[in-house]
Amino acid sequence: MASAPASAATPAPSPIKQPPAADRVYMHVKQAVLDRRYEGGTLLTEGELAEAVGVSRTPVREALLKLEVEGLIRLYPKKGALVLAVSAQETADVVETRLLVEEFAVRRAVPAPGRLIARLEELLEEQKANAAAGDLAAVAVTDRCFHAEIVRNAGNEILSRLYDQMRDRQLRMGVAVMHAQPDRIAKNVAEHEEMLEAIRAGDAERAAHCVRQHLSWVKVLVRGEER
Repeated sequence: MASAPASAATPAPSPIKQPPAADRVYMHVKQAVLDRRYEGGTLLTEGELAEAVGVSRTPVREALLKLEVEGLIRLYPKKGALVLAVSAQETADVVETRLLVEEFAVRRAVPAPGRLIARLEELLEEQKANAAAGDLAAVAVTDRCFHAEIVRNAGNEILSRLYDQMRDRQLRMGVAVMHAQPDRIAKNVAEHEEMLEAIRAGDAERAAHCVRQHLSWVKVLVRGEER
């Protein structure tokens, strides 16, 4: 009786290819700056970053040069990289730009298609869950996504690209404000609910008013007050 043929050997899975070393350092530092693990005023050294990511110093230098161009750090030869704090002027500039873009966008997005309403409802629930878990970085991400979804539905690609260019600044400012004013998280959620209700009702002017009210608190905080 012929023996059964031996089964073919199962090929070994291909190893997962890692991103280039400089990209890994870049993402490590950038994410840590955005979620405030590296706060403004922190001095980072090449040696510490190389050890943290598990690479040599050469890709660290490459990554830091890119981050300096983006305005997140300032390099000091033979000393390291200083994480730059968010200035009051930068915050004011971002809020002013957001007002211009978002008021226009929310008017254009009304009457809103069902898919936009459903997506905003989903993001609002995610934000509530993140807030309940105390994950401030995730709250900032869902907060930003809520507004970006409205901008994308305005149908203006140039405005959408402009808005996306502010992403990193928005996330960093959002986390910083929530650390300084933790009660703003609940207020943010409530104001998003009001905005969503106005969009759902098809009231473009009320929705634009909600945007103005929602963003006005940032200007107040820049002046050191609280609304």
